[in-house]
Amino acid sequence: MDKPNDRIYLHVDYEDAYVQPLVLAAIKSRLPPELLVFIQDKEPEQPLSNAKYLQWRQYEQIDFEHLLDNPSTSLANSYIIRKALIRKHYLSTTISHWLTKNPDSILKDHVKPSVEFEVDYAEFLDDALVEAWELKESWARNAAIDDEGAGERGKGKEWWILKPGMSERGQGIRLFSSEEELTAIFEEWDPPSDDEDEDEGDEAQADHSGDEGGEDRVPKPTDYEDDGNNGIMTSQLRHFIAQPYIHPSLLLPPPHSSADRKFHIRTYVVAVGALKVYVYRPMLALFAGKDYTPPGSAASGEEDLSRHLTNTCLQSGEREGSVEAFWDLPSTLPNLNTAENTSDWRQDVFEQICAATAETFEAAARTMSIHFQPLPNSFEIFGLDFLVDAQGTAWLLEVNAFPDFKQTGDELSGLVEGLFEGVVDVAVRPFFGVNGVEQDSTEIIKVLDVDLGRR
Repeated sequence: MDKPNDRIYLHVDYEDAYVQPLVLAAIKSRLPPELLVFIQDKEPEQPLSNAKYLQWRQYEQIDFEHLLDNPSTSLANSYIIRKALIRKHYLSTTISHWLTKNPDSILKDHVKPSVEFEVDYAEFLDDALVEAWELKESWARNAAIDDEGAGERGKGKEWWILKPGMSERGQGIRLFSSEEELTAIFEEWDPPSDDEDEDEGDEAQADHSGDEGGEDRVPKPTDYEDDGNNGIMTSQLRHFIAQPYIHPSLLLPPPHSSADRKFHIRTYVVAVGALKVYVYRPMLALFAGKDYTPPGSAASGEEDLSRHLTNTCLQSGEREGSVEAFWDLPSTLPNLNTAENTSDWRQDVFEQICAATAETFEAAARTMSIHFQPLPNSFEIFGLDFLVDAQGTAWLLEVNAFPDFKQTGDELSGLVEGLFEGVVDVAVRPFFGVNGVEQDSTEIIKVLDVDLGRR
């Protein structure tokens, strides 16, 4: 018979009809049922201050005060501060600082350098780009191509991808190759000039979002205004990054059902305590809604981002075939531009992803400790997005907190449930002393284990 002190009180309320049953199923399959007391719909049987307590909830609903007050008995599914990873402009700074201290780091070959800038309105863009030398040099090279007549339909030009620093779900992404095109993007986002009072309120909201913890909150779909500007919040229109557009990317050849469509890889990563990092081997391949054409070509159209963006949240009515299990993709690709293309490119890409993931988290922990503070009694699932180029190199695009699991779809829901089972094995069971030690797994692989000295 179990003792009251052995019981684990659980508040599991993910507020997502797709995720909630999968989390509950994973918990019930991996933890002894006689120890579990679910309290999300009722009061606990004993004070939680001295009881084992697991919170698996949305970020805004987690009782972080209880978490901090009870470091040995209280466990939650999110760190408090991790903007060094999940905000694009902070991630860019994290990688830049790490490469400055570690110039031989593998991240130089897996993360494209970014140009960061802050701007509120198009009229201030010139001031914001005073030190954006990489952009100006690129624009000069593109202008020379135009002058020579070789830039017809975008051929030979260097393209850049613009991302708002705090956007989620692909919101606000644009492509540009010149200063004029970038200016036009910001003019599109500029509010009418007679909305000054509304602008002042938006500025206050933007300032508040910069508070410590404010930017660690994960935006919800309801946060975005349906104003015709691709769902951009004014509070996001301040920090931006511009990255070189990765071209050509790896495309699958016919007769694959998603042949010639750009895709990215969604990798689920579990960070535990302070700090172990695990990569979940089952990954997803998310395909664009239309066949790929190079940016600037006549076929793609000025606003046809569906050929370039692979986030299924943007594909209205075009979801069929857009998500596949990564390991179900063909193991050999004759069009892969490598010296040895007969081996399994998927395994090579997976090994690159593991190495880049480990170094990214270590970079955040060691160089941006103010903005990434792993707690010993927390764990978190992140969704990392990688793009593979035509040479087979995996490039990190972004790190997402509270990833959108629904894009996996019903057919692959078992993949997500397996992830949650792995999380219980490596994060929950060891913390509460169930079976003593974490379980070895071939599906959830430890890639980093460092002691940050936090107890």
